[in-house]
Amino acid sequence: MATLWVLEKRLRQSSPFCITFGCPFVGDVGLQEAVGRENWSGNFCHVVSQHDVVPRMLLAPVESIVAPLIAILPFWESIMANDSKHVPDSFIQDACRTLLHNVLQYTHTVANYGPDSLRELDVVIKRSPYRPFGTYMFCSSEGTTCIDNSETILKMLHLTMQSHEKTYDNIVHDCLAEHIGYGSVLKHVIEKSICGEIITKSDSESSYKMGMSLQLEAIGVGVQNDDAPIALEIARGIENKHDTNVAKLAIELSEKQCHMAEIEWYKERCEKEDGITYYDSFRKHNDIDANLGRVKLAEFWDEIIEMWERHELPSDFQSQNKWINAGTAYRRLVEPLDIAYYYRMSKDNGNYLSDGRPNRYKVLEKWMEAKEKTRSSRGERPRTRPASLTQDSCFWAHVEEAWKALENAKQDQVHQRLESPEMFESYVTRMIDHRNISSDVFLEGSSFMKWWKEWEKYRQNQITGWSCPLYKIMESESWKG
Repeated sequence: MATLWVLEKRLRQSSPFCITFGCPFVGDVGLQEAVGRENWSGNFCHVVSQHDVVPRMLLAPVESIVAPLIAILPFWESIMANDSKHVPDSFIQDACRTLLHNVLQYTHTVANYGPDSLRELDVVIKRSPYRPFGTYMFCSSEGTTCIDNSETILKMLHLTMQSHEKTYDNIVHDCLAEHIGYGSVLKHVIEKSICGEIITKSDSESSYKMGMSLQLEAIGVGVQNDDAPIALEIARGIENKHDTNVAKLAIELSEKQCHMAEIEWYKERCEKEDGITYYDSFRKHNDIDANLGRVKLAEFWDEIIEMWERHELPSDFQSQNKWINAGTAYRRLVEPLDIAYYYRMSKDNGNYLSDGRPNRYKVLEKWMEAKEKTRSSRGERPRTRPASLTQDSCFWAHVEEAWKALENAKQDQVHQRLESPEMFESYVTRMIDHRNISSDVFLEGSSFMKWWKEWEKYRQNQITGWSCPLYKIMESESWKG
């Protein structure tokens, strides 16, 4: 946890590297995703001995491990305090046997599911909320191997506990001894690395299968265990599929930039030649090229969201800067056109915000917001110049609803208001204060400026000498930056 705190607080300083020995899980899926989102997985290495039960115990329900763990902890403490070897009495052995049984019973259920179908297990039983993150170094007397696929780690935590060479009682003994014996484990690993032992295989075996066999033998999982190589093979296949999908999407993303450029050109043309925003222009009449780009880009991002929801992309895909930045740029440039299209075609006085917003924009916005939380916690500098694109991609939908609210206010239909003009007024003021509104919003012919003039007139007719923060901003034109 201290390493996570340092990683979060550091700015451009060197990255800390955390190595744990026999550490239990410390976080849930949220922490796992946050570590992946910030590309911190490479900063953590968790060393796990073959029969140490502690790294695995939180896979079982907490209520099933509390009693035996309370009995075992004093035994471990006495050994570490005296640096001596004590033989556990029958009470301690029974407690360890109970702890091991409860943990293995649960991890066995997890191990029976392939890495790609572990999520289906949530329907069958209540899975532990704890999840691994970082790289796991599994150790045995034969050597070590490293795994960074989280679902494969869960499966291997069970499989490495199994042994065809040791009795159950011996494994129970190792559960007690190995958690406090990582000093000798580390020494053994270093010696094996220095010696550079080589295990030869027959020529008929592929280099990949040879490597996989060596990995499994190194962590004490014999070739007679069919589940372990299958787990690694499935994990490898999933990762290869994910990498292939991302590579294809990256190519498509570069190809779709022509549509982004077309819409940017359309935006600039509307402002310079027509003196109105591209939103208002598209709201009034269709532009064939801009609409084609809008549709093509929607198809592309819908495909990405669908693939992500089907788990066909890496688990940290939504946290990668490339896709967050690309999705945010798309959302802020193109969603105003979708809003314009919605209100141009709407015949039933619909509300885009509650009824018409496509799921792709909601998902992309969530990805960005998750990233922004980390950036803000690191003390990102505030914006000093107005944004080139309005940061809230739903801004024009708020304008549309503000028009409805104003008309309702004029007719004194308070009960029908969806968003009060006062709320919208405060919203715009905050946006301007944070320089999150682009300058095209204030073009003389924009629907926002028309709304403001109507709202100002309405309020001044109601209250003599009426004023508000937004009124002062608009009068002084301080929105110009």
